Amino acid sequence: MMLNWDEYLQQLMSTTGELGRVSPEIVRGYRTLSDAGSKTNRLDAKTRELIALGVAVSLRCDGCITTHTTAAIKNGATKEEIVEALGVAISVNAGAALVYSSRVLDAFHVKTQAATAS
Repeated sequence: MMLNWDEYLQQLMSTTGELGRVSPEIVRGYRTLSDAGSKTNRLDAKTRELIALGVAVSLRCDGCITTHTTAAIKNGATKEEIVEALGVAISVNAGAALVYSSRVLDAFHVKTQAATAS
């Protein structure tokens, strides 16, 4: 079943609104962090949203995906630009898996050397 992204976004806004009513400092702190990146205007809003989508995919955050897809479209991102940003996320995640695979081999070598030294 496909997720209804618009309904999910509305549900998310409602639930985070509830969180903000119970603990406004949490949401205020989040907003401060979220808004900080846009203060310098070195990156335009569309570019920030494309980066956010790459991070959203990397972190597997459905709420981030619906929020930042909406914002990316609002800021003029095309399907092709979104796909390119996702391609970067895919390659970085594959690269991270490759790098961390070398850590597995390091662990293997250390553990097998310790076993043969005993």
